[in-house]
Amino acid sequence: MAFLLDLLIRVGIDIGLVVLLGTLGGLGGGLILLGLFCVEWLYPIVFELSRWGATPGKRALGLRVVMDSGLPVTPAASFTRNLLRVADFLPLAYAFGIVTMLLNRECKRLGDLAAGTLVVHTEAVRLHDAPQPATSLAPARPLSAREQAAILSWAGRAQRLTPARFEELAQLAAPVLPPLQADGAPRSAAERLAGVAQWLMGQRS
Repeated sequence: MAFLLDLLIRVGIDIGLVVLLGTLGGLGGGLILLGLFCVEWLYPIVFELSRWGATPGKRALGLRVVMDSGLPVTPAASFTRNLLRVADFLPLAYAFGIVTMLLNRECKRLGDLAAGTLVVHTEAVRLHDAPQPATSLAPARPLSAREQAAILSWAGRAQRLTPARFEELAQLAAPVLPPLQADGAPRSAAERLAGVAQWLMGQRS
């Protein structure tokens, strides 16, 4: 569905380019070809590198593209995953891409495997079995890129870990956890670290 929405948007842009530039004669023909090329190849890259991390079609469905670590997609990764869309299409109707998705447990297409990226739901980071969404909490100190990636990766495993294991892993991050606050604020290490994960996600939205 996201693909179809983006396709409709690109077709609309293409039609607009043809109508506007078609009046320029020979020069317009060259500009039309250049414009069609840019729309086809730069459209997904520009939007994936934006604050939303997703094309309008993906954003409408609550999806975004991130690195395997959970961090925002990099320019090189976005370029790689979109360049390999051509390979996914081979030999016909995205047959190779579909086969590739069926052969890996994360259902990644070839471009995502090569780029180290994931297409995830924007609300994917949640506290395991928490009665309410985690409260956004700033960390106790500035975090390095590696620490940020580790925390987001931990939060992304919420549905695959038992609550006890989730808490155990969270306690390893004690130096960066926010201090205990007033009644009603998150108290367990897992709750506080999930709050830090929510804060990190908010910084990137």
